[in-house]
Amino acid sequence: MAGGLPSAARFPIEDVVHAAGRALRDHSALQYGLSEGTAALRTIVADAETDPARIVVTTGSQQGLDLLGRVLLDPGDAIVVPDPCYVGARQALGSTGATLVGVEGDAAGLDTELLADRLAAGLRPKAVYVVANFDNPSGAVLGPVRRRMLVALAERYRFMIVEDDPYGALRYEGAAIEDIGPGSELVVRLRTVSKTIAPGLRVGWMSGPQWLIDAMVVAKQSVDLHTSTVTQAIATELLGREGWLDSHLSTLRPFYRDQRDALVEALRRSMPDAEFVVPAGGMFLWLRLPGVDTAALLPSAIRSGVAFVPGSAFAVDRDLSQHLRLSFATIDRGEMGEAVDRLARSFARTA
Repeated sequence: MAGGLPSAARFPIEDVVHAAGRALRDHSALQYGLSEGTAALRTIVADAETDPARIVVTTGSQQGLDLLGRVLLDPGDAIVVPDPCYVGARQALGSTGATLVGVEGDAAGLDTELLADRLAAGLRPKAVYVVANFDNPSGAVLGPVRRRMLVALAERYRFMIVEDDPYGALRYEGAAIEDIGPGSELVVRLRTVSKTIAPGLRVGWMSGPQWLIDAMVVAKQSVDLHTSTVTQAIATELLGREGWLDSHLSTLRPFYRDQRDALVEALRRSMPDAEFVVPAGGMFLWLRLPGVDTAALLPSAIRSGVAFVPGSAFAVDRDLSQHLRLSFATIDRGEMGEAVDRLARSFARTA
């Protein structure tokens, strides 16, 4: 239960095969392409408020984070991140020499009141990074009030907001929340097909102000020239088919919801002392085991045949040694109870 992978059992293999066959009838799918991505894909993924010219297709959203760091951050710049924070963001943004400033949050996401206090005290970040929907690892969703407050703070203190959203389509209950700052020139959005179709396609995209997108295209030219034209063509075939994505998600969401429910049920039965908030979507459950050093627990758990990611792996400034992240995406639902039982026995041996 350690990996952040989607379930391979839910990949739409036959649809991908069909889309690949159609895509490869066009020789342009095997040729060099535009660094910003094919016009067809950028047009399909653009929402009502986004000009396709303000989109750059990336080799997964992880590349978007890397390119953002290259373009936006200089050594010594401050960038605010949630604490705990997605490991890939820490790596990509921290590799620039920028200083990561962790701001604590809760089930409603990054605490914007706490951020406001830090800003009033003199913090001047170049950007604030958030996974607004079903955060990795915490599962938190940034609430509407905090979204609006974050935009207001960005306008006052002139920092960019980086909204990373790989999990937003995996909502199992409740109504979707409007994107952060629609139409704002201070917001950059990262999207991907990795969690909804297949990560092997390595297709993501970023939208934002024109000056930043133009700089991103130049940076991408020195990295890989362009994202694979083959996988862009496959994604275009799938996403451009009327009703296909909605139909696919209508089977994907219930599957993951059932997976989540099985994990929650098993935890409540076998580990009643574990503290967690049930996420309304995404792929992860964030637990606190009072009095347990989860990094020290991991070797025992692995010997028992179950794995997780210790909370310390996601920590920026906080002590998260009593926390851990479990993924409910890939484990067989029928084995969920056994996996949690093994984790509970490991817990008991180290208590």
